[in-house]
Amino acid sequence: MKVEPDTPGVDDPGPGRRLGVDVGTVRIGVAVSDRDARMATPLETVSRVTGFKDRDGEDIDRLVQLASEYEAVEVVVGLPRDLQGNGSNSVKHAKEIAFRIRRRTGLPVRMADERLTTVVAASAMRAAGTSEKQGRKFIDQAAAVEILQSWLDGRNNNLKENES
Repeated sequence: MKVEPDTPGVDDPGPGRRLGVDVGTVRIGVAVSDRDARMATPLETVSRVTGFKDRDGEDIDRLVQLASEYEAVEVVVGLPRDLQGNGSNSVKHAKEIAFRIRRRTGLPVRMADERLTTVVAASAMRAAGTSEKQGRKFIDQAAAVEILQSWLDGRNNNLKENES
C-alpha cells in the first residue's frame, strides 16, 4: 500500500513553533522548533501507553500538553515507510497518534516522510560516542529532531520558491 506524506509549506499556518513526533510502539520521541521554525531541538521521550481501542492515555495527554505549552502552530508526525514508499505496520500507529493529537488540539497535523531518520539518528549518536544502552533513551528524540528538521528545511525551501 503506497502511503504519501504531506508536502512541507503547503497550507502553511505561518510563523511559530512546530512539534515533531516520532511514534514508536514503546516510546514517542518529541522535538520542538524555535519560533522562527528554522531549527529543531530534542524535547523529551514519552512512554507509549495508548493502544488502538483505548481511550487517550497519559501519552496523548502529554503530547497535547506540550503542543499547548510550546504554543505549537503545527504538529509533524513521522510517517514510517520503506524505501519503496510503502507503508509498514507502524503507519497505523503514526496515523492513530496523529488523529488523536488533531482531534484534541485542533492543530494542523502533518505526516512527514521519515525514511531512514532512526538510522541517521543512531549513526549520529554512535559518532558522538553515545553507547546503544545510553542512547535508547534519546534515539526517539533524535529521530523526532530528524523528522522535524527535514520538515522545516522543506518548508523554508517551499516558502522561498513561492515568494516570487
